[in-house]
Amino acid sequence: MSDLFALAMPWWEFILRAVVVYVVVLGMVRLSGKRALGQITPFDVLLIVLLGNAVQNALLGQDTSLGGGLLLAATLISINYGVGWLTTRSRRIESLVEGEPVLIARDGKVLDSVLKRELVTPSDLDAALRQQGCLTIDDVALAVLEINGHITIVPKK
Repeated sequence: MSDLFALAMPWWEFILRAVVVYVVVLGMVRLSGKRALGQITPFDVLLIVLLGNAVQNALLGQDTSLGGGLLLAATLISINYGVGWLTTRSRRIESLVEGEPVLIARDGKVLDSVLKRELVTPSDLDAALRQQGCLTIDDVALAVLEINGHITIVPKK
């Protein structure tokens, strides 16, 4: 019971580890593309669980104390809040953290190279067309891959 709050390393090392892991994992998630973020599949859930387990040791090191876990949780929540706060106040930081919407079709023409770069399959685009009431790509003025991974269709008038 006496080891419940005894930290195995200095408190500031927990915070430093949390900051480094948060920034690196955020970068990896951003590099994985918008479409991956927009659709949660069973494979994505598995990845999230495994990712959490993979970074656990990087965060905790040899520490197994309650205090260390609570300090890490508070640090990660604070970092996440801080990033959210910054993105609402700086367009540049918002763009860096969340990305920008991407045009994937215009005037009935699909931008195939953009689809490939953003990891959007033609069937994903077709599903978005159907969900938003367009029968074919010819009915589309614009198709935009939003920062949350969803596809917005603007039909021709």
